[in-house]
Amino acid sequence: MTPTLYPVILSGGSGTRLWPLSRAALPKQLLALLTEHSLFQETVKRIVDIAGIAPPLVICNQEHRFMIAEQLRAMKVEPTAILLEPVGRNTAPAIALAALTIRRLDPDALMLILPADHLIRDPQAFHAAVAKAVAVASQGYLTTFGIPATAPDTGFGYIHQGDTLAGFTDVYAVRQFVEKPDSATAASYVASGEYYWNSGMFLFAASALFDEMRVLRPDILSACELALQRAQNDLDFVRLDTAAFTACPSESIDYAIMEHTVKAAVVPADMGWNDIGAWDSLWEVSKKDAGHNATRGDVMIEDSHHNLIRAESRLVVALGIDNLIVIETADAVLVARKDKAQEVKRIVDNLKAQKRNEHLYHDRIYRPWGWYEGIDAGDRFQVKRIMVNPGAKLSLQMHHHRAEHWVVVSGTAMVVRGDEKVMLCENQSTYIPLGSKHRLENPGKVPLHLIEVQSGTYLGEDDIVRYEDIYQRD
Repeated sequence: MTPTLYPVILSGGSGTRLWPLSRAALPKQLLALLTEHSLFQETVKRIVDIAGIAPPLVICNQEHRFMIAEQLRAMKVEPTAILLEPVGRNTAPAIALAALTIRRLDPDALMLILPADHLIRDPQAFHAAVAKAVAVASQGYLTTFGIPATAPDTGFGYIHQGDTLAGFTDVYAVRQFVEKPDSATAASYVASGEYYWNSGMFLFAASALFDEMRVLRPDILSACELALQRAQNDLDFVRLDTAAFTACPSESIDYAIMEHTVKAAVVPADMGWNDIGAWDSLWEVSKKDAGHNATRGDVMIEDSHHNLIRAESRLVVALGIDNLIVIETADAVLVARKDKAQEVKRIVDNLKAQKRNEHLYHDRIYRPWGWYEGIDAGDRFQVKRIMVNPGAKLSLQMHHHRAEHWVVVSGTAMVVRGDEKVMLCENQSTYIPLGSKHRLENPGKVPLHLIEVQSGTYLGEDDIVRYEDIYQRD
């Protein structure tokens, strides 16, 4: 009998090379870059049709937990678990946590490790590669998926194939894992025909990974065991112990285990894979017009070629430009040559160094109940647009330094203000005095939209005293 396969989706990346669209609070895996679904949702879609597969186990940053849960809910997928990392510690600890969790549920289980932010254009080839890897992993191998290297790309790690595994066709032992090479070395790898791009996807038995961890990296394993032992359930999430997990070494699964184990195997998989690591990668996989321009949003083009142009909030016009990346958002615009796409990370580093916020947040800030975005601000006032999902409610709260005026644009609002409770409909409003306990709720079946005008001496988001919160935020 074939062991049950548990997909493990790693959603801890930040996608800094896709700034200004990808930001810390809304990273690339949660964005709809190519379809109406996010990359995370596309990853989930690829696995739900695999026969006999278990619901996914997701590991993510705790700040993204409500967006992850909402995107799963929208797909009607109930996860095996959502583990929340208090800090990033790379892939080895994340996969160790998954192995420990899954072993408790099913000692014989197999694990399919999938980054949340990759594109696979040939799902059938992906499913075929998974089926082959299941057979290999069932024999005790730690299996990875190698992407045929079609170009000397210096942005990927490489896998050097060894001898063919006995009893299998087109499956090889791993001779060596190689870090990102220089151009000349990468060209020699491609010419040899013996190297694959490292996809970052793996399939192995949870018990096999546990055994290798125990021998090769007991420090990582023990830290993860302690983080799980001290973990707390928080709504639909498992919140890892902060102190224990922070003390865990930060290592990739390649460096910690795969480069040292004698059980590594590689399944070649030509599945239309792309890690969409930068804007030039997105251009490569996007649909293009006759001038080889890839566009999204309100874009007008004249005498321009080989560009990637994306408009998020207004009209963008391109006239007489070639080989450029133009990304427009409400608060930032990136213009760069395509051959500089890998250097966008330097801009993010500069924003951090200057203590700016554009690498952290968009103008629209997502919360578990919906979102808000700034419209205007000045001395002692601020105006926001707020959307509350049907059935959602904000915390019961109070502000020390500001009063608020709410005007309902559409939908229905249930407002708690001190000892009062009032229902507001379109074009109705209410005033929340400074120091008054209050709560906003959407009791209806459609989204609630309203305008909030804040006034006071301090308008920061940290001026919130919460008394009750269904989302259990601090």
